Amino acid sequence: MERKKVGIWIRVSTEFQVKDESPEHHEQRAQYYIKSKDWEAVEVYRLDAISGKTVMDHPETQRMLRDVRTGRISGLVFSKLARLARNTKELLELADIFKTQKADLISLAEQIDTSTPAGTLFFTIISAMAQWEREEISARVSASVPIRAEMGKCTGGAGAFGYKWDNKQFVLDENEAPVRKLMYEIFLECRRKRTTANRLNELGHRTRKGAKFTDTTVDRLLRDTTAKGIRLANYTKSTGENKSWELKPEDQWVEVPCPAIVDEEVWESCNAILEKQRNSRNKNGRFSYSLLGGIVKCSCGKPMYVHGSRSRKYKCSSCKNDINQEALYGFFQENLNQYIEGIKPEIFIAELSTEIHNKADLLNTTMKNRDALLKRMDELVDLKLNDGMSSEHYKARYYPLDEQVKQLNRSIPELQAEIDYMRIQMNSSDYVLNGVKSLYTDWSELEFSQKRGITETITQHIIVGKDTIDIALAYLPTTLKTSQHNLMDLLTQETQKKMSFNIVVRLNREPVVLKSLIINAIPRLENGSNSICNDYASEKLCGV
Repeated sequence: MERKKVGIWIRVSTEFQVKDESPEHHEQRAQYYIKSKDWEAVEVYRLDAISGKTVMDHPETQRMLRDVRTGRISGLVFSKLARLARNTKELLELADIFKTQKADLISLAEQIDTSTPAGTLFFTIISAMAQWEREEISARVSASVPIRAEMGKCTGGAGAFGYKWDNKQFVLDENEAPVRKLMYEIFLECRRKRTTANRLNELGHRTRKGAKFTDTTVDRLLRDTTAKGIRLANYTKSTGENKSWELKPEDQWVEVPCPAIVDEEVWESCNAILEKQRNSRNKNGRFSYSLLGGIVKCSCGKPMYVHGSRSRKYKCSSCKNDINQEALYGFFQENLNQYIEGIKPEIFIAELSTEIHNKADLLNTTMKNRDALLKRMDELVDLKLNDGMSSEHYKARYYPLDEQVKQLNRSIPELQAEIDYMRIQMNSSDYVLNGVKSLYTDWSELEFSQKRGITETITQHIIVGKDTIDIALAYLPTTLKTSQHNLMDLLTQETQKKMSFNIVVRLNREPVVLKSLIINAIPRLENGSNSICNDYASEKLCGV
């Protein structure tokens, strides 16, 4: 049978004790005990003139623990517990380590030997004390977290992308915040997480760790409330070491005000889109090639589409209900003029000024990031030339940086051009006035994506029955906007805000007559009514 290998622990705290309580005496006493047990002493760990207040970081302690973990020793003999450590926390920690490694602690003065049944009981008591202390510490920490959170103090972890902790204050990160803002703008424009991630990557932006953006990252950051000025704290808890975190009950969450990156309306709009996508379990596909495709629905509940390039009607595949598409298109064009008259150009100048400022911040961040990457690339070149970095290692680190720099170089002129163009627009009052007046007449000249974006955003529902059409346009704040590249976009968005009404008319299946009915109904809006009932519609239909 193989003999048990043990170590001898010798610690005296002062020079006087070194002389008075000879380390050799302690060692000899331990050797006698080991011999009586027919064990083998393979190591001696000496800590001369070392205080017992803390010993865990001492090189001899670390050497002893390595020997325990590697199995070089399976027991440690010492004269008494006070010689092992006087710090209760460290004593419990050592006992826990030895128990985990199935090793024994032997104290000669207290006559404790954990290789015996009595010693096992000691281990049990020690473990219980350690568990109690850990739980007590955990409880104290947990109790302090909500208090620290309500005080706005850090409760652990780094700030979300776009933020940082600076001198114990949660502040905007000047390099990341413009990118986070751009993420919301791109998503409002395309309504697709993967497209947003790809666009950010193409522009040369990366996450804090230097990785490319993914749809998962975009989803997490879009949902994070810090962007709208609310930092959540004390809302998660750990389920154990190396395990996932789970949410606490909402009544334990703490909301702390913080600097906002986007307006609350923008955040709410993005999250409404995300929730709609989650609830439908379907991601948005490509935009429909017809203006109202997927928006107009039959009274039976089924969507109506224009089937085929030659068709002029929206049809329901279920009940075969249909309506002429030109009649519906005419509604949107004719109503724009009713709301253009109240639009004030100075509103758009203020919007444009804000957008220029945001673009300038993004340009500055982009250029700083590029310069930092170029510096890192130069450092890699020096390492390869002077320190002999291997070609494989060099390529693995240099090429990704080179790709990102090229992407940033492509995005910088684009940003500069956008800023220059918007500044020219803002300085041209004639352009602003003419732009307001021409939106109605230029509706037919707008790109399909612009028309579709306006229509999709402002329309609450369009329901076509056998004899009626019910069209509801939703109210939208001015801050709900896509990425603006010209004043026309701003104008169309203010128009969205003005449209907030519901119209119900009785249908005549001739397109010209239907258009006439809609036009006749429009003046009723001037009286402040939220619902329009055409003169030709019945009282029962209108509910009056």
